[in-house]
Amino acid sequence: MLLNKSAGVAFSGMLAALCVGLMLCTGLLPVATYALPALSGVLLISAAVELGKGWALSVYAAVSLLSVVLAADKEAVLLFILFFGYYPVVKAVLESLKQRWMGWLLKFLIFNAAMIACFFASIYILGIPEEEFTIYGVYIPWILLLLGNGVFLLYDYAISGIVVFYFQRFHKLFAGWLKRK
Repeated sequence: MLLNKSAGVAFSGMLAALCVGLMLCTGLLPVATYALPALSGVLLISAAVELGKGWALSVYAAVSLLSVVLAADKEAVLLFILFFGYYPVVKAVLESLKQRWMGWLLKFLIFNAAMIACFFASIYILGIPEEEFTIYGVYIPWILLLLGNGVFLLYDYAISGIVVFYFQRFHKLFAGWLKRK
């Protein structure tokens, strides 16, 4: 239970600033388009753990809005908004389901729907020509989606490990700071 709302607002603001800073760096390297939105989303784990899912989703909304306005790499912004930003919070909810297979099914459905939405948003909102997705006459989005499911499985596993690491190393520190009156 959050007792110190001022500390919660400050903590949320610092997380949002850090996430937006990472989103601003997405244009620096080609791999940053994918890696930095994922890292920004992982940072929201601390908001979900320490402040609750509602606070974490508020930070997600703030980072999303600021990234749309400030970040140069709009594809990275789409990835953050449509998947990486909210997934760590949704993962916690899905893993609390009694039927594990249902959680995994929903995780993969969410991932695939988000990636398909990113693809179409890239074409119709960002104006990336559909021909850009063809290499040597092979239309690659379906191949990338298939490979992406494997990477998603690793990402999901990595988030679980990060949560364990967070509880071991940082939870007591932040919990003490946030719960003081």
